[in-house]
This record gives sequence, structure tokens and C-alpha cells, in this order.
Amino acid sequence: MSIRASFVRLGLRAFVKSRAGPIPDLAASRKGYNSIKWLVPPPPRATRVTKHEIAGVKAVRVATPRSLPGRHMLYLHGGAYINGSPAHYRDFIWRIADVTSSSVLCIDYRLAPEYPFPAALDDAVASYRWLLADGATPQQLSIMGDSAGGGLTFATLLRLRDEGVPMPAAAVTLSPWTDLALTGESIRTNARLDVMLSAEQAPALASHYLGTADPRHPYVSPLYGDHAGLPPTLIHVGSEEVLLDDSVRIAERLRAAGCAVELEIWPRMPHVWHLFARVLPEARKAVTRIGVFVQQEMAAADRKS
Repeated sequence: MSIRASFVRLGLRAFVKSRAGPIPDLAASRKGYNSIKWLVPPPPRATRVTKHEIAGVKAVRVATPRSLPGRHMLYLHGGAYINGSPAHYRDFIWRIADVTSSSVLCIDYRLAPEYPFPAALDDAVASYRWLLADGATPQQLSIMGDSAGGGLTFATLLRLRDEGVPMPAAAVTLSPWTDLALTGESIRTNARLDVMLSAEQAPALASHYLGTADPRHPYVSPLYGDHAGLPPTLIHVGSEEVLLDDSVRIAERLRAAGCAVELEIWPRMPHVWHLFARVLPEARKAVTRIGVFVQQEMAAADRKS
């Protein structure tokens, strides 16, 4: 682990984890999230950012000089389903667009508790269908998400498959939240080790999104779904995260269903460390790894078509 990663871990524990009480204060959480948004650096000048509206949902499409015509990605942001927006990812999405040679569509899906399940899922599915209608081919399309957005990525794939929509060439999830029933052992065993997420807050956060839904419904918690037919998937997670088992168990179930999956457990990396790519060498390495995976899977999909 790099010295910079050690400092990031200390900062997260001091300024994020230590301030998290047992019950999340929604208003305070959103105020903190929105204050951080203005500190996120803009992408390089050569980056092309265009605004869209898809079935009433705002979105931004990000491309760099390396983005190839016809290659696309749908990105679903994290934030426990209650926070987050494309603006929080200004310094990250362009990096993903660059390494995958894609135009990345990041949607501002509806947030809970004002819009509980299935609002976010409906927005994600509509956005994927919009990309296909806009000319994207499945062989040159990928889907990616982090944290809650990682779980939403799997849920979107399950529903698209059930509706008979062609699967993308690849999927990538970063520290995905795949089990809102909170049955993973790491919720308890990593509760003190995780420098960012509070295990105590997890039940309340889950309830905001669930509303009246069953926490084991596959479209809520994709861990419990039938994973047959899902695309090749790369999963990144830190070894000390409370959500570690959410990644480990869904990878096991994907393999059992005959799906290609690569699970990478990064030693002592914090939750979605990729977002610190401006300062962390481990984050830049992880972003590069994502690029290699997506490029390989799209090339393979092209050969099969």
C-alpha cells in the first residue's frame, strides 16, 4: 500500500467514518455531499461533455479524444441510493471514458427516500434502452457502477435480460452493494476495519431505498437473482470493506450460473478508492485495469458478432 493510500485512509476515518452516527441524518448527509461536489475538479479541456434528458432524467455524456465513435458505456453512480449525481464524478468519468475508449453516459437517477425502489432501476433501464435506440450496439456497449450503483448495475442487467433486451459486452462494478438484506458476514467482521462506511447505518440506508419492497427481491438485491446469461463482469472491492461479502458472494453465484467473472480484492483499499485517481497510484492502476478488461471484452464481442 502506498504512503498516499495510508493518508487517504486516515483522512476517511477521521472525517467520514468518525462522524457517522448509528442513524444517518439525511439532510446533513446531502448537505455534506453537495458541498463536496463543488470541490471536484473539472475534466481536461479536450473532454467533451454534453447534457441530455432521458424520460425526464437528466444525464451527461462524457467523451475524450480517445473515445471511439459507436462505443458507449452507461455509468450508475453510488451514494447509498440517497445521494450522488454526475457532478460528483467529474474527475472520474472522463478517466473511464479515456481508458475504455467510450462515450460514458452518467445518469442523475431519482433518489430515495423521495423515490424508493424501483425508481432508480426504472431510470437505469430506460437509459440503457435509450442508448440502444440512439444507435449503440450491444457489442460496443458496457455498463458500470459503484457502491449502490454497482448493485443497481446488476439489477439493471437482470431486468434487461428478463425483458429480452440484448446484454452489453461487459459489466464493471466497484464495491457493489448487492444485498440490502445485509446478511454478509463482512458487515460485522469488517465493521471496525472499514475506514469509510458505517455498518451501523446500513439498515436505515437500506430502508430508505426499499420502501415496502422485499430486501431479497433480485431487482433490489441482485445477490438473490438468477444470474444466467449475464455478460462478462469485473468486480473490484477492498479487503477491509463491510461490503466485501457482497462482492465475493455475487461472484460465486455468477460463476455457478456459468458467467465469466473476475473478482479482484485489493488489499486495504477503501470503499471505491478509484475516485481518488488524482492522488492514489492504486486508483490509477485500478482504472487502467478496468480499461483493459472492457477493451478485451468488446473485442471478443466483436469477434463473435
